[in-house]
Amino acid sequence: MTVEPGSWQQTACILCECNCGIEVRLGGDTGRRFERIRGDKAHPASRGYTCEKALRLDHYQNGSPRLTSPLRRRPDGTFEEIDWDTAIREVAQRFAAVRNAYGGPSIVYYGGGGQGNHLGGSYSGATLRALGAVYKSSALAQEKTGEFFVNGRMLGAMVRGDFEHTEVAVFVGKNPWQSHGLPHARTVLKEIANDPARSMVVLDPRRTETAELADYHLQVRPGTDAFCLAAMVAVLIQEELIDRTWLDANADGVDRIEAMFGGLDVADHARRCGVEEDLIRAATRRIAEASSVAFAEDLGVQMNVHSTLNSWLEKLVWVLTGNLGVEGGMYAPTNLVAIARPDRQVPGPSPRVSPVVGARIISGLIPCNVLADEILTDHPARYRALLVESGNPMHSLADTHRMREALEALELVVVIDVAMTETARLADYVLPAPSQYEKWEATFFNFEFPANVFHLRRPVVEAPEGPLPEPEIHARLVEALGAIDPADLAPLRAAAEQGRAQFAEAFFAATAANPVLGALAPIVLYRTLGPTLPDGAAAAAILWGAAHRCALGFESSVRRAGFTGEGLELGEAVFDAILASPSGVTFALDEWADVARRTGHDDGLVHLVVEELVEELASLAHVDPTGLSDEFPLVLSAGERRAFTANTIIRDSTWRKRDGGGALRVHPVDAVRCGLTDGGLARLVTSRHAAVVTVEFSDVMQSGHISLPNGMGLDVPSAEDESRLVRVGAAPNEFTDNTRRDPLAGTPWHKFVPARIESLDPV
Repeated sequence: MTVEPGSWQQTACILCECNCGIEVRLGGDTGRRFERIRGDKAHPASRGYTCEKALRLDHYQNGSPRLTSPLRRRPDGTFEEIDWDTAIREVAQRFAAVRNAYGGPSIVYYGGGGQGNHLGGSYSGATLRALGAVYKSSALAQEKTGEFFVNGRMLGAMVRGDFEHTEVAVFVGKNPWQSHGLPHARTVLKEIANDPARSMVVLDPRRTETAELADYHLQVRPGTDAFCLAAMVAVLIQEELIDRTWLDANADGVDRIEAMFGGLDVADHARRCGVEEDLIRAATRRIAEASSVAFAEDLGVQMNVHSTLNSWLEKLVWVLTGNLGVEGGMYAPTNLVAIARPDRQVPGPSPRVSPVVGARIISGLIPCNVLADEILTDHPARYRALLVESGNPMHSLADTHRMREALEALELVVVIDVAMTETARLADYVLPAPSQYEKWEATFFNFEFPANVFHLRRPVVEAPEGPLPEPEIHARLVEALGAIDPADLAPLRAAAEQGRAQFAEAFFAATAANPVLGALAPIVLYRTLGPTLPDGAAAAAILWGAAHRCALGFESSVRRAGFTGEGLELGEAVFDAILASPSGVTFALDEWADVARRTGHDDGLVHLVVEELVEELASLAHVDPTGLSDEFPLVLSAGERRAFTANTIIRDSTWRKRDGGGALRVHPVDAVRCGLTDGGLARLVTSRHAAVVTVEFSDVMQSGHISLPNGMGLDVPSAEDESRLVRVGAAPNEFTDNTRRDPLAGTPWHKFVPARIESLDPV
């Protein structure tokens, strides 16, 4: 790959799930700096839109020390560089030794993605199958699995909201002005706010930037979202605002929902959540009368008390008002790779619970926050080894102190990453990978509607000598484990050199005759089809199978997008377009009628009642909605998204132009009561940790509620002495407790951490 300095290169932002298309111009003394960044107008989804965070991506690419050689931990805890042959051989041998001693299920996998690097992680499945590993987790199991569970039980599909065309937009625990999560977020929010015929409803304890634009801000007390949402459902039932015609034709369980909510005391629930009853009723009536309503929930409720219950209740509001499958309502998108699949109860070989704790496995993922409990035990089925890829569980999972203890107790920890993360520093081996702009990459967060876009990103700059892309690392590990017979690949390589039609025939015949090849298909494709792909795009080989599955499963939508061909020709056409489109390609064009075919269960109906949550709903009338004490009278939200925070792949703290240390936001009333000064220092204390923080007075908080930003607390090399690490800001997860988690999905209550503040100002 040769890139001329000063030329514009098409790629994408990697800081949120929208992955807006951008163009990067290279420059600087080395020709590797991201000298200028702008939105890519040719990108079919973002169409030139980008927020300001993408404009600072040079801090990701060039702002942090890079790993350029495999590392092996010495007995004294320091690391030494080793060559790749040694690293692959030893890692394979040590994983195999764990497998042989304790069984493949004793090896657990974490990560495999991030906001933009899903392509490399998609090859990890072959390594896990070669080892007989069956347990895995990722950041999705810290945030989204409760919603996946509800989607599966209620709808049988993953759904999203059409905010661009909706009459009423509802955001539950979500601030898209900062977190995005919907295309052209800030443009869409301003359009809704400025249109008198449209409305916005925000349910959030903070007066966020999105709440400032809202017509109805339901400013709940922290942790009481379920009371407010249950009251909204009750208003729909009691005031007969539900869409009976739609429900009679499309839903099951209406009678039971009416019985559950018909007698619910709306006034009492309003009092408990701290929102005026009249405001709850007014917002609910506006939703009921609208021609279309789109909902989005996010971490504010998904990492909070009653998180899975919250997901059920918010979906009841829009399902009961008939907003599924209508323009401006909720839809089920086409997907190329189903990364956010709903959780269905289907028979199969995969385990349904974790081996020690018995935690529910949702969408194939164990809850992140039981990892330590699965390790720190004498149970014979405990996890003994961990493979981490593009993840940092030491920093990002609840209860940092216990997570450190767990990692140190494992017999083997291997990390694949770009930088020396907090997790990598505890590993036995660290395997360096190129940055997301030095290799072929993609995201599988493709959720647009009706036009769905896939963007295979080409390298923007050359990778430094040393790192290997993840597909190559996994291929070498699978080969070192002896899982593939090289002789079985030779005919497939020969067929691939003749053409993809010949390869397809040979591949399907070979995998049918030899199930081992089918199980290791990602590596088989990478080693056989991969070398024949143009411009060194071997990592894209796995997309060949994805393109064919998409063409088969969503044929009508694929054809509407302009693709033609019979049989395998249709999938080949999609794959060709993916390879040939540096700004991304529209691979499917849906119609609203498609939504009904993609949602519902075997009986064709939406199931309104989620049996596993009925008891928790009933308990709301009898629980204390605060959960606080005299010792810890405040609620800490750990991980607020702000203008100058992002996920921790940006380890260069100089990218923050404001709030460089990540201040603790405190309402002025609480600040005065605690004896604090604006900009001064204080001690933040929870049951798990205490640390000194900088205080910022902020009336966007309500009294009793404090917050720390996400992305802080990284240990980075000192500017004066790179061998010395310095902490930048407070690490939010040091304050959290992994036992405080949702009883069903295991998602942590990061947004409800009992805390207190101690003044450090002189009296």
